[in-house]
Amino acid sequence: MSRTRTALLAAMALVAGATGTAYAVAPDGVGAAAVPCTVSYQVQNQWDTGFTAAVTVTNLGAAKTSWAVKWSYAGNQRVTSGWNAKVTQSGSNVTAANESYNGTLATGGSASFGFQGTYSGSNAIPATFTLDGVTCNVDDGGPTDPTDPTGPGDRVNNPYSGAKVYVNPEWSAKAAAEPGGNRVANQPTGVWLDRIAAINGVNGGMGLRDHLDAALAQKGSGELVIQLVIYNLPGRDCAALASNGELGPTEIGRYKTEYIDPIAAILSDAKYAPLRIVTTVEIDSLPNLVTNTGSRATATPECDVMKANGNYVKGVGYALNKLGDVGNVYNYVDAGHHGWIGWDDNFGASADVFHDAATAEGATPSDVHGFITNTANYSALKENNFTINSSVAGKSVRESKWVDWNRYVDELGFAQAFRNELVSTGFDTNIGMLIDTSRNGWGGTARPAGPGATTSVDTYIDGGRYDRRIHIGNWCNQSGAGLGERPKAAPESGIDAYVWMKPPGESDGASKAIPNDEGKGFDRMCDPTYTGTPRNGNNLTGALPDAPVSGHWFSAQFQQLMRNAYPPLS
Repeated sequence: MSRTRTALLAAMALVAGATGTAYAVAPDGVGAAAVPCTVSYQVQNQWDTGFTAAVTVTNLGAAKTSWAVKWSYAGNQRVTSGWNAKVTQSGSNVTAANESYNGTLATGGSASFGFQGTYSGSNAIPATFTLDGVTCNVDDGGPTDPTDPTGPGDRVNNPYSGAKVYVNPEWSAKAAAEPGGNRVANQPTGVWLDRIAAINGVNGGMGLRDHLDAALAQKGSGELVIQLVIYNLPGRDCAALASNGELGPTEIGRYKTEYIDPIAAILSDAKYAPLRIVTTVEIDSLPNLVTNTGSRATATPECDVMKANGNYVKGVGYALNKLGDVGNVYNYVDAGHHGWIGWDDNFGASADVFHDAATAEGATPSDVHGFITNTANYSALKENNFTINSSVAGKSVRESKWVDWNRYVDELGFAQAFRNELVSTGFDTNIGMLIDTSRNGWGGTARPAGPGATTSVDTYIDGGRYDRRIHIGNWCNQSGAGLGERPKAAPESGIDAYVWMKPPGESDGASKAIPNDEGKGFDRMCDPTYTGTPRNGNNLTGALPDAPVSGHWFSAQFQQLMRNAYPPLS
């Protein structure tokens, strides 16, 4: 699979010619002008007589209100149709001009478009592109042959296949110290980089390089995946308080230069090239722009601010671009969960926002290897006692209070369907999904053995559902939860792996206000006495009492998770 990286290649000098070709900045900054643009051209799919391609142009010069990208083919390629640009061809020369809705191209901004074409013989990528008559840098990003199964940086289609996964020694030690914890202490979990200080390590703990060095030691002669959670957007978690971050809504500059850039620099160290580095990019962010803004009852002023300033989209795009430049990094964007974006008015709109982010700040959809659902959440992997097509007492299960007109009843069905939706918006047809199963087992004595009573659709669903939460909108330290499926590669069609991205036993948030220096607030959704908000139907939160600040070890929760594990622990 081709997964072209995006890079500005600003240090690459271009050869001057009679056509007014621009120069890159020389190393000493003398005697050269800045490169005005960069173009990424990717052949996404190719067959015997045709192909589809995606093009992203990044404007590094003055802002534009209209634009045109031009190139010439050396072979007999012919454009037959295009999207997001007016693509025309005369002889071997192709022009792609903006549509009425995407003519604005700010300094540093990007525009993406695609097209379908025909060819015979070879389908070489054009060597030169211009933006409004000025030659651009070409981001080749490595191999772009769609028949190449590895893509740039020798990426494999599924990084988890045939690989061990890194066991975080810090988490493992905490788990092993719990009674019975040695049964799961060897399981791989995500490493959370939830603030700038985490890059170098907090309070004497392991930093990013420490974890990467430990991963190399665990790797041995085989392949190994290390899982990193990239989680520090400006105005983070605009609909919650428990995991608010250190950066204010406008601090996109600090996010780039003090957080993403140092992470990217470390990951690009050749020492770590033997690792397969999986990143979960910014959980609980982009769907907020759909579900918690505007006139919706669930809207918050904080989410309205983040939608207006665009810093969620810009931040995710920047992270995808910079991290995607590293050949052994596999970016997986957080895609919420079925109880968040499974409804008709959230499903497609969220996929569109993800695509917007994947084409922002120099990123392209090829910087996205896949998506992850249910990160740090509790949605059941598979509800076996009913399906979305079930009917009881003359009513569809969608009419039950629990399902509440959602199109999906569990994470597996949602993840597989949402993958198809994402592909339809322009993501690679070979993207894979991850599902976080760290806390969605719902085993123990409360696990239903079969469907509920058929008295009504509500008794049927409530009596048979594995997910025992009071409301599907409840998310903080849920009472009754259990460990889910153990991490596993390629368990189902379209699913790259089940993962424990959220380390079991780490709190979602404090059940009462606790002063801290981590920027984390007190969220009443973590208070077991709170009667809720419109996002959880104004129900009790179902949270466990006596919980510490988010990310801190919560022994009582860990013991509950082991007790209610499904499959059960031996």
